[in-house]
Amino acid sequence: MFIQTEATPNPSTLKFIPEQQIMAQGTANFNDAKAAARSPLAIRLFGVEGVDSVFLGSDFITVTKGDDKDWQVLKPMILESLMNHFNSGEAIIQSDEEKAVDTGDEDPVVTQIKELLETRVRPAVAQDGGDIIFQKFEDGVVYLTMMGACSGCPSSGATLKHGIENMLRYYIPEITEVREAV
Repeated sequence: MFIQTEATPNPSTLKFIPEQQIMAQGTANFNDAKAAARSPLAIRLFGVEGVDSVFLGSDFITVTKGDDKDWQVLKPMILESLMNHFNSGEAIIQSDEEKAVDTGDEDPVVTQIKELLETRVRPAVAQDGGDIIFQKFEDGVVYLTMMGACSGCPSSGATLKHGIENMLRYYIPEITEVREAV
């Protein structure tokens, strides 16, 4: 199996692209080994000293390292862990959380926000090894959660303010601001 790697805009994060699908639906973000309990793959990656977080996308894995670690040392160990996992036949994730069922009574502005995020923002952000998830729309403000390479990226503030906010405000005049959810 060949696993390609790509740099991301976040220097602490590297994107690993194996020759197979990772997540059939959605994404999964793990900030520590305890949170990764449902993912044998993430647990294996947290076994590499220096791995701070693991993000699973549709066809990629984004790994964030500690500031005191060097990619030249970590990258081969992460690649070995990935190869061992894929060769073992173990599941990537043991059980997916149920997605909320759309009841059809959602605010039309929220529906439009989600559609724009899904079709225009998330594919672009996934190319950089991350994801952006809608949290809520309240008093003209859209709250988003940044994951994977986007979380902690030096350019994430600019992405939110100058990219996503401008695009959403262009299409949806009710939006006054976009903020990262806390």
